[in-house]
Amino acid sequence: MKPICFLFLMMLACQLGFSQTQYSSNNRSAIKSYEKARYQLDLNNFKEAEDELKIAIKQDEKFIEAYLLLADVYRVTFDNLNAKAAYKNAFAINPNFAPDRYFYYAESQLKTGDYQEAKQNYQLFKDKAHPASDKMALADKYIEDCVFALKAIKNPVNFKPENLGPGVNTKEEEYFAALTADESTLIFTRQINRNEDFYRSFKTDTGYTTAKYLSDNINTPNYNEGAQCISPDGQYLFFTGCNRPDGFGRCDIYISQKEGTNWSKPLNLGFPINTKGWESQPSLSADGHTLYFVSDRRGGLGSYDIWKSVLQADGKWGVPDNLGSTINTPFDEQSPFIHPDNKTLYFSSNGWPGLGNKDIFISRLDTSGNWGKPLNLGYPINTYGEENGLTINASGTKAFFSSNNFNGFGGFDIYSFDLPQNLRPEAVNYVKGIVFDAETKQKLSATIEIIDLKKSESIYASMSDVIDGTFLATLPGNKEYSINVARDGYLFYSENFSIKKNTVGKPILLEVPLQKIAVGKKVVLKNIFFDTNKFDLKPESKTELEKMIDFLIENPKVSIELSGYTDNVGDDAYNLELSKNRAKAVFNYLVNNKIAANRLSFKGYGKTNPMSTNSTEEGRANNRRTEFLITKVGD
Repeated sequence: MKPICFLFLMMLACQLGFSQTQYSSNNRSAIKSYEKARYQLDLNNFKEAEDELKIAIKQDEKFIEAYLLLADVYRVTFDNLNAKAAYKNAFAINPNFAPDRYFYYAESQLKTGDYQEAKQNYQLFKDKAHPASDKMALADKYIEDCVFALKAIKNPVNFKPENLGPGVNTKEEEYFAALTADESTLIFTRQINRNEDFYRSFKTDTGYTTAKYLSDNINTPNYNEGAQCISPDGQYLFFTGCNRPDGFGRCDIYISQKEGTNWSKPLNLGFPINTKGWESQPSLSADGHTLYFVSDRRGGLGSYDIWKSVLQADGKWGVPDNLGSTINTPFDEQSPFIHPDNKTLYFSSNGWPGLGNKDIFISRLDTSGNWGKPLNLGYPINTYGEENGLTINASGTKAFFSSNNFNGFGGFDIYSFDLPQNLRPEAVNYVKGIVFDAETKQKLSATIEIIDLKKSESIYASMSDVIDGTFLATLPGNKEYSINVARDGYLFYSENFSIKKNTVGKPILLEVPLQKIAVGKKVVLKNIFFDTNKFDLKPESKTELEKMIDFLIENPKVSIELSGYTDNVGDDAYNLELSKNRAKAVFNYLVNNKIAANRLSFKGYGKTNPMSTNSTEEGRANNRRTEFLITKVGD
């Protein structure tokens, strides 16, 4: 900040620093103090300059140049209240002395919520300043902000922020909250003695636990870590690191993976994500395929723009794309948050009409893949202060943000509030499970993949936790899914489930027992589908069939029997034939995909060996199934 302030104040002092006979004051002592202030500005000493200007004004209360220079010292050091007062005093003496300064007078009013007065003074600037001023267009923009703000204040949205409490907030600064899909884990930035580090807190029935230092692998004593996001399953942390030895530019984006109870050493994402410029504030889509972030790289529309990069098939991040003029402006857009629905984006901007400084906006992706016009979240969520760093929970009902506008524990605290209905994203649900050995009950790390059955599209792929075997995935509602779990030395596990719109908010909990590969062990193929009374494989079966092929390729010494079963409805002979033909259909698919026929057999069992009762529809559905049985392991 200081170099910018220095250059600006030098230009300002030159403009106001005429020879002694041209000052508005004839008081030599006042002029001497004024020129001492200019000298202090040469040294970048703002406080000393402020003190000398106050002395000059005390010696001559009509010294306009001293008021104006003092006002600008306040303004560029972000003391807008005092800046506003100093400008007011200057223009009270002579309203025509420096008409270009009406722009900054209005700015100090805009940034303190005096919208009506700011609007009037922006108009005075337009009326009095030179028509060729490069700030004419800006004045129009800020007048639009004032008009918007006055209207927004008359139509406030519901807003009742709640402090997250002493487990999270302290006398230090806490901000940039990030949480897992089940809201069980909160990771945030805490600043102590100007050093930023990550802390973690867990949610309980009574609030949040006392936050603990996240990890020495990520936090450093000499560099700042902040502006983070966590993947919905809590396994990956993307964050901003500045001025690190392995950095490409001033600030870069890094990734760390959870390793049991600790985190891995961070990895710089490298080019093309990071450049010689400034990259920060990452936000990862729920499927892990798209990374949104802020950059000042070339090709943007403003000083800071929001960009996105898509993960490629080779595991590398693609060349980033600018989100375009629907989102970005010639000003600053920052703090993107992509909700787990993958189509609702929240971000901060001082380019779109707002209440001053940066406001938070929402934009929704349409069915054509285009972002809609940003909508201001409204007053009092947005104020004349700077709002950013918004995070929304998976159900879309609650927002988390940081603020120093309330009576908290000190400085910036983290708060939550209920999001108004029209500002909510599409609610998503999550599936949470635990993988373990079926016999020993030991928790296992395994590969988890969840498939959208209708699209045959993988929407989640990760590993269960190496310590406790858990996994967590966010999923859109009103869809049918299959889940496949695999680990070397074990039979794979499959299941299918649906999330209806009316079940969003009710998480699906799964227990996944894995069986070691051994003769006599069997797997129910939950994602092999046939139409009623038919034995043609439905397209939705492809994913499961490919998993079987992978299993047989990875375990070349395993032979299996494919077993078909029906319920007890209908003729026994018909059911026996139908079950055999269904098992044969799977057999044929495997053989046609280069699995040796001598490793496979098939058999129909009809209505025998039911898994569930045949007296209910659900039970009969469970009994209509295809299994594979291990018949041989080894030579």
